[in-house]
Amino acid sequence: MKLNRNQKKTFLIGLLLIAAAFLVWIGFGAEIFTKTQVLIEKKDELLGTTYKEWKDQFVLGLDYTLAFSGLVTVVSFITIWFQRKKKVR
Repeated sequence: MKLNRNQKKTFLIGLLLIAAAFLVWIGFGAEIFTKTQVLIEKKDELLGTTYKEWKDQFVLGLDYTLAFSGLVTVVSFITIWFQRKKKVR
């Protein structure tokens, strides 16, 4: 199947969105699952002991990244399908 100019642009935009999503995922630390809290270790200045505490922080995971990539793929292919030119004989 040959792609026309609009279909090629749509395909390229879809690939760029997916690549950007994976780059953002890598930037967040390439975690498998999305987290809303992280466990941090703090040191008590007075006693010199350490303790662990939960901190509210969003960490993007592969689960959301794959879902976004799948959505972009489906929307891109539907758009490419509707952009096809029908042959007139």
